[in-house]
Amino acid sequence: MTQSIPTMTSRAFATALALRPNLVSWFLGAGASAASNIPTGYAMIRDFKTKIFCAQNDIPRREIDAGDQVWVDRMNDFFRRTSMLPPDGHPNEYAAAFEMVYPQERHRRQYIEDAVKNGVPCFGHKVLSALMAAGKVNCVFTTNFDTLIEDTALSANGLLQVVDQKRPTVAAIDSGERAMLCLKESSWPLVAKLHGDYRSMRIKNTGSELETQDETMRHVLVEASQRFGMVFVGYSGRDESVMEALTSVLKEKTPFPNGLYWVTSSASKLLPAVTEFLTIAHHAGVDVAVVECSTFDEVAADLIKEIDLPAPLFNMVTQGRPTPRLVPVELPSNTTRQYPMLRFSALLIESMPRVARRVTLAQPLTTPMARGLLREQHCKAVVASYGRELAVFGRDEEVMAALVSVGGQLAGTVDLNPKQDSWALGLLYDALTKALSRHRPLIPRYKRSGHSLLVAGPREGEDQEWARKRAQDLARLRAAYEANLTGQVQKLGFPFHEGVYLKLEQIEDRWWCGFEPYTFVDVPREQLDQAPTGEAASVQEALGVQYGRRGGDPAGDWRREHWATKYNKHWAAIIDAWAAMLTSTRDGTVRAFGIDDQAGVDASFTISTQTGWSRPGHHHTYFERTK
Repeated sequence: MTQSIPTMTSRAFATALALRPNLVSWFLGAGASAASNIPTGYAMIRDFKTKIFCAQNDIPRREIDAGDQVWVDRMNDFFRRTSMLPPDGHPNEYAAAFEMVYPQERHRRQYIEDAVKNGVPCFGHKVLSALMAAGKVNCVFTTNFDTLIEDTALSANGLLQVVDQKRPTVAAIDSGERAMLCLKESSWPLVAKLHGDYRSMRIKNTGSELETQDETMRHVLVEASQRFGMVFVGYSGRDESVMEALTSVLKEKTPFPNGLYWVTSSASKLLPAVTEFLTIAHHAGVDVAVVECSTFDEVAADLIKEIDLPAPLFNMVTQGRPTPRLVPVELPSNTTRQYPMLRFSALLIESMPRVARRVTLAQPLTTPMARGLLREQHCKAVVASYGRELAVFGRDEEVMAALVSVGGQLAGTVDLNPKQDSWALGLLYDALTKALSRHRPLIPRYKRSGHSLLVAGPREGEDQEWARKRAQDLARLRAAYEANLTGQVQKLGFPFHEGVYLKLEQIEDRWWCGFEPYTFVDVPREQLDQAPTGEAASVQEALGVQYGRRGGDPAGDWRREHWATKYNKHWAAIIDAWAAMLTSTRDGTVRAFGIDDQAGVDASFTISTQTGWSRPGHHHTYFERTK
């Protein structure tokens, strides 16, 4: 935000507006109806993206929780990779997604009608409607399809004597002449629906529809902006046609003569188009201010503290006022229990690699192609592709020998940002799996759906010293399971291995290595049916669940019986044993290769030996139970 544009509080704005409230018009966006049980533009975009994601991946809509951050991340990654829609936050994102899901205008109108029909006026609607009925607000513009503001204004007028009533003129894009007449004759108040409402035969939703503003409604908006100031509430500024019309006002002699106010939770969250508009307005001599306030309701609450209303309207507003967020409560006085109540199978990663070897290529390679070249030359490096370059952990000499056919050249190092770059997260995930298996009797199992580590069983003809060391390293784990860690499934004869499914994820700005114990059963390929598709299949594959010819998991019954008797104390011991296994090092660091800086770039991770714990936030008699 440009430093020269001031900000003000909602209360300061209300104090200034109270001097001449009818000299400022209002502009309501979707955020103004967020508290009215009507989805915001962002919520609609998320719904459209979910529908597109399900259609493209053949997943039933009911199987996806669009509010689950795991699904949100998967969908975001899908749209980043496919480029089917504009990037997040792009002004055309809503229009493009809406048109992709519902190409026909009739279906878009039906969707909007379903979205708004259950809306209930919020406190802000009631206050603004009361101000209109009292003659203190002359003009309201909105891009919303709902009828909350005009319906509430009619109800407010019904509380007044007929002679005192000021019923609003409502004009949509299919009745622009009505708005023109109201403007010409100063027949206030006016509610102008710039995109229509759900009952209109014309509504504006798609990119082509939003590219240009209806000429009549554009003229009304421009003319009103030369007579009044304007306050924007709940509006993102995504509509290019609206922003272009508002910007054109700044070329006139008297743009926004009574100030320009933009309400937002934080000035830093304004879209670039809005920031540019406010900056130009400020330089054009308009009295501009950003009003930092979270909601329409909060602005309205400050307004009625400063602006007088007739008794019937004031009573209507205060009866519908929401319960204050801050209420007196009695704080717990008992001392909380200090021992942990919940244990997580997750280890804090105190440090992890920040750079990898950068390798340039004469031709682009995908990550699977690069792995194939390394595998052909028996090179055990870990690699990820990004464009025409590779990020690599491993011995430089071996990597260069494997990539000579594609013109590989060492080019220093590349910074890793796993929070931002999915390829960097994948590279670190691969390297962590490799590092945790190194010098341990564990077998890494790399899968697209998730990596895991399996307990290594005895090998025919293996060295006795290695067998003794393996048994020693696995002694604590075997004691925790109270059973063999490898073997064969009874009656079926399929080999099984105890193991853990690994996760690398960031929680509260910290990186964690999650590990989920499971039992992998190696069902012979000839016993398997064609693998199922979809997200469920990915999870089942990661956890070692395989399908037989008759459907279902051939070892499912055995697996359930195998884990059925493992209660809390067994789980605690198993988590303890796996935590000890994964963090047993000489210096507290696990390394993927154990090479020095001259030989290449290694992947080193420092992992806490303590698992994550959760403590109770307050005392409760439940904690004192004895049974």
